[in-house]
Amino acid sequence: MPAMIESLFFGLLTGFALGLTGGGGSVFAVPLLVYGLGIPLHEAVVISLAAVGATALGGGLARLRDGQAEPYTATLFGLSGIIGAPLGAWLHPRFPEAVLLAAFALLMLVVATRMWRQASRQPEETRLIRASCDLDHNVAAPACRYDASGRLQLSSRCALRLILTGALTGLLSGLFGVGGGFLIVPALVMIASLPMRRAVATSLWVIVLISAIGFASHLVAGQVLNLRVTLGFVLGGLAGMAIGIGLGRRIAGPMLQKLFSVMITAVAVFTLVRLMTA
Repeated sequence: MPAMIESLFFGLLTGFALGLTGGGGSVFAVPLLVYGLGIPLHEAVVISLAAVGATALGGGLARLRDGQAEPYTATLFGLSGIIGAPLGAWLHPRFPEAVLLAAFALLMLVVATRMWRQASRQPEETRLIRASCDLDHNVAAPACRYDASGRLQLSSRCALRLILTGALTGLLSGLFGVGGGFLIVPALVMIASLPMRRAVATSLWVIVLISAIGFASHLVAGQVLNLRVTLGFVLGGLAGMAIGIGLGRRIAGPMLQKLFSVMITAVAVFTLVRLMTA
């Protein structure tokens, strides 16, 4: 029973972060499972993919109802993960746990630094994640364009960039057991030319697809899913997602980005310290 309560609590934290920012909560799942519940890394990766994907599905349905998500763009981006996720799942058991955790922590530090710099250099752009207006894209010719009705005009240049970025995200998903949300939002803005507010909503659907692909790849590779821990993590994650979405609608500004980057940095530093002292 204590393990179930802990999985509910850790799922709540992960879902809250995911709902608050539209991506990134998955970076907490693996360290919480490994160090909080004492689950082996290879098993934690499978639980993370299943739980994060299910939690993102709940949030994605909520954001789809408010008209912010772009299902077509999310489908193209997410299905491209088929290219990278199996490779990541195949590589995962071929690396020692310490190497994977160290690489994962360094990746979190890179992402945290990027988020902090974005909030400092472009405060108004960051603010649009929670604002009520869309980002103005008059600064440069985007790779992907949309018609007057909002439908994606799929050119060869746009498709290639979406496929390559989706494949890389899928690779990271299979290798580290993350949905890739903390990488998807900036990718959707820079590659798919989505306004920040819509990128946040769309990222949840990409997380669903990539997590499902990564999860299936691990099952095919012979990994086993711990149903009890996964169920607790999902239930807690859905509750946290609802709280995060509700609170996120009231919080605007670069402070949200900076706060989240500090949270990611704390998890990364904790992981590295545990590795060095083990």
